[in-house]
Amino acid sequence: MTASLAGKVALVTGASRGIGKGIALVLAEQGATVYVTGRTLQEGEYYLPGTVGGTAAECDARGSASGGRGIAAACDHGDDAAVAALFARIASEQGRLDILVNNALTISEDLLDPKGFWEKPLSDLEMWEVGVKSNYVAAWHAARIMVPQKSGLIVAISGYAAVTYTYGVIFGTSKTAVDRMSRDMAVELEPHGVASLALWQGLTLTEKAKDNLARMGDKMTASITSMQGSSVEHPGRVIAALAADPEIMKRSGGEFITAELAQEYGITDVDGAVIASARARRGSPLWKPVAEVDYRGR
Repeated sequence: MTASLAGKVALVTGASRGIGKGIALVLAEQGATVYVTGRTLQEGEYYLPGTVGGTAAECDARGSASGGRGIAAACDHGDDAAVAALFARIASEQGRLDILVNNALTISEDLLDPKGFWEKPLSDLEMWEVGVKSNYVAAWHAARIMVPQKSGLIVAISGYAAVTYTYGVIFGTSKTAVDRMSRDMAVELEPHGVASLALWQGLTLTEKAKDNLARMGDKMTASITSMQGSSVEHPGRVIAALAADPEIMKRSGGEFITAELAQEYGITDVDGAVIASARARRGSPLWKPVAEVDYRGR
């Protein structure tokens, strides 16, 4: 892979581990300066491995040949003041922001419990606090940097749950919400040359997914567990291609299945595998790019 993002500045939220970490590593490898956010500062604070500083250090290593690097930025995306300070820091230190990946999501402990929504606590709405509201807040700050520079890409990490029942009301609604949010942001950002889109992930073999599959795979949705799993870096490869695409505005506002974009860009997973789309089993995107549809109804 060539260093297609040299000189670019990126922010990946929720990147101590999992998909966020994989994306951060690829963007740094491609030459970007990557701000890595998360809440885990020391190993052992969370039951799975991974820290903000650890990801940033790995970004440095991966970007050593391309000039890419990682910058650790501990941040709770449920804290609006902390998020504001983060973007102020990026603006002060870099003077620009080219890529925002909204990946942070709080997963409730009872997500896989097969109960009705009325049987689960209202505290599960934390998935909307960090996963929906947090996307809006981060995009709001990002747009205030990107609009004046007349460029930028905002990516929401979503999934087939946006249209297919998956793990409950709150989880599915959160995915539908961020997709619509991305589409409507694209409508308003289009005149300013800033792109906004949603990526649908399938089964991604994160640390949490591997742990869940080992401990309670029987509780997970069968149409998900039967899918071909991708590495955490696969979506990062797709995002790097999107960020380097000179015609990215033609995609702004759309929902895209990551596996399908990968095939379009000729991207394979880290082991050379071609990840298959689950469109036929899990559902199809609703929103097309704003360049293709007059969503304002004019």
